[in-house]
Amino acid sequence: MFKRILIANRGEIALRIMRACQELGVETVCVYSTADKDAPYLKLADRAICIGPGPAKESYLNIARLIAAAEITGAEAIHPGYGFLSERPDFSQACRDCKIEFIGPSPEAMGALGDKVECKKTAKAAGVPVFPGSENAIEEEDEAVRVAKDIGYPVIIKAAAGGGGRGMKVCRDEATLRGQLRVASQEALAAFGNGAVFIEKFLEDAQHVEVQCLADKHGNAVHLWERNCSMQRRHQKVIEEAPSPGVDRAVMQKICEGAAKLLPTVKYAGAATCEFLMDRKQNFYMLEVNTRVQVEHPVTEMITGIDIVKTSIKIAAGEKLAFKQSDIKINGHAMECRINAEDPDQGFRPSAGKIDTWQAPGGLGVRMDTHVSSGYTVPPNYDSMIAKLICHAETREACIQRTLRALREFKVGPIKTTIPLQARLMQDENFRKGGVDIHYLERLLSAKH
Repeated sequence: MFKRILIANRGEIALRIMRACQELGVETVCVYSTADKDAPYLKLADRAICIGPGPAKESYLNIARLIAAAEITGAEAIHPGYGFLSERPDFSQACRDCKIEFIGPSPEAMGALGDKVECKKTAKAAGVPVFPGSENAIEEEDEAVRVAKDIGYPVIIKAAAGGGGRGMKVCRDEATLRGQLRVASQEALAAFGNGAVFIEKFLEDAQHVEVQCLADKHGNAVHLWERNCSMQRRHQKVIEEAPSPGVDRAVMQKICEGAAKLLPTVKYAGAATCEFLMDRKQNFYMLEVNTRVQVEHPVTEMITGIDIVKTSIKIAAGEKLAFKQSDIKINGHAMECRINAEDPDQGFRPSAGKIDTWQAPGGLGVRMDTHVSSGYTVPPNYDSMIAKLICHAETREACIQRTLRALREFKVGPIKTTIPLQARLMQDENFRKGGVDIHYLERLLSAKH
């Protein structure tokens, strides 16, 4: 096991990794930007080191500064968390070049699965169902039109190197496709440094179902079952839950097994999430593989009892998985609400600023993953998520009621948050029935206004 790990991230996930390290007896070095210099969680690290000013490109996205911080502090490994550099093969390679262990996949494995075009080829070869669409990145406008004609409209343009809705455009006819192709490529270039895009068939009423997997350096891989992330807005998840409601368990098991088998084909080691869209007939099509720990990993931890972050650190240290597939059972139901510093009634306008009131919920089956406390100032520089509320109960109905109770306890001010929206969704009739599609929340919000 490592003696010292550098955490190349901030906020909630930095604290989550720090806690896992402390339970493993590992020292932590936490980096921070000047915008985060007063963050309370920094006091819990064995050492905190400033790596630059507030803009992420000058701090959390600066590979040279992160490597220098690791070398100065004698860190043997770097955990990238999620976002920022977590899915950048060049960061994984830089760690390798400097003889620092990257807690995640090798640059080769990350490149094979992190690039959506290459991932689709790998998945298809491994027998995992994929969307019909372009085999390679689209080079010419006429080529895009040919592909769309073959698979039929509507189609969706996607960035090969990233996600989160950036570089993503739905096209229902040729004119729109021609007009949006360049726009999508420019968005992708600005967001990910890679303007490559590809085209796939677009599903109108799909659910978003993803499979959590773990693989070690000895060729062992398992799945930890699935999560449903269909309640989302502009491709950003709002509520995640596990297991997925209303899905045939035999079908789900087959998809989960296929996802786990995909990882050893590229010698993958670490945590990975295989994301799928499911149509009304429960046909599955793989979207992408996230080659890092996910924001919503606590949902899976609650139903399986497996600590994904600690396991990932052990994998990076060369340990074999301590469990087999047959050991992993589903226990009850879990949900996660992403609490963002945004005003849902004002088009989700960011609401940065000082928090004077912070009354977090508690009680049986309630978990709070957050770096925030009363007096904390939400900086305007980064993602607006300030907390994750995770609830667990024996049944989905009981889990919804527990989550609603916890949301009603949760008091934050004077900044605006998504807590009132989350509470409304817990009482929404269609959500409570299960099976809402990925556009349901946008339709709901649109109808309200």
